[in-house]
Amino acid sequence: MTDQDPRTPCPPLGYSCRCDLPESRQIELVAEFHAYRIRPTRIAYRLGIDIALIESLLAGERDQQRFQSLVRYYRRNRLGQRIRDAERQRGQRAFELRREAQRDFDAEIDMP
Repeated sequence: MTDQDPRTPCPPLGYSCRCDLPESRQIELVAEFHAYRIRPTRIAYRLGIDIALIESLLAGERDQQRFQSLVRYYRRNRLGQRIRDAERQRGQRAFELRREAQRDFDAEIDMP
């Protein structure tokens, strides 16, 4: 077996835009999009970030500690945003939105 990574280095030509951001910013963006449950292929397409980098971050092969802490940070931000959005509603609908946001957050915490 070879040492080469079997994953495709990037989406096919013409499939995504080119990404000129530094790698540290790319990692932050991948963590944010992942916290919002955006698929890796969509992240690569929208931002032009190499799909191999995205997959290695999600698999924990690269910058695992930093990536996980960023994902936790963005998930907490997402929970806060959903709670604030629920406050705009009234009565039972607001209660249901808050409960759903908290349930989703608790389920995501259990995920790696």
